[in-house]
Amino acid sequence: MEVIKTTFNGLFFGSIGTLLGGFIGCSFKKISNKILSFILSFASGLMLSIICFDLLTEALNTANIYSVIFGIIFGSFCMIICDSFVNEKISKKSKKINTLLKTGIVVSIGLALHNIPEGLAIGTGFESSARLGLSLAIAIAIHDIPEGISMSAPLKASGLHTTKILLYVLLSGIATGIGALIGGFVGKISPYIISISLAFAAGAMLYIVSGELTPEYSKLYSGKITALGNILGFIIGFIATKISG
Repeated sequence: MEVIKTTFNGLFFGSIGTLLGGFIGCSFKKISNKILSFILSFASGLMLSIICFDLLTEALNTANIYSVIFGIIFGSFCMIICDSFVNEKISKKSKKINTLLKTGIVVSIGLALHNIPEGLAIGTGFESSARLGLSLAIAIAIHDIPEGISMSAPLKASGLHTTKILLYVLLSGIATGIGALIGGFVGKISPYIISISLAFAAGAMLYIVSGELTPEYSKLYSGKITALGNILGFIIGFIATKISG
């Protein structure tokens, strides 16, 4: 019964933040290249901050550096495969690849992978105490809002229907519930498995930042607003990790 409750909490708090961010991203009727570039650069800075101050820091505290390096390489490799798969699927449907659509889908996949360790944290937190689990769940829901925006904005600009966008966002949030279910069942899981899963998420997000977001926002607009977006995202990500910590 407690595992079901923990899973529900993971599903609810994991979905509510990303969905709210998705609604905000979809509320822009027409996004200029300048604004879209700012949003993507903001998302890039946010992800870098989460990688540095949350995922890798926690992974290194949990196990040794070799587990972390393995997780980063494995996560990056999996995202390369996902990227190639998405590329192939889109190019089959259209002769000209919609790069914004591809970016949005790859970001969604990467954030879904990142949400599993977050759910794991919620699950193990509830195993420790209801207060710890709830505080972690609320903090994660808050920092999922800008992630939802970073998913939905490029998908909206690519011309994808709002219903499909919100479905992608919701599926990404559901991954938190899956992680919470695992955490609830396992309880005190092996530190090496936790470390590798955190580093795996870091590697996946690192590939998204370097292989998708940075080339895309640089191509859309080359002004100083992209640098400001990157810095702002990094600072907000840092604040969010400190709140959740």
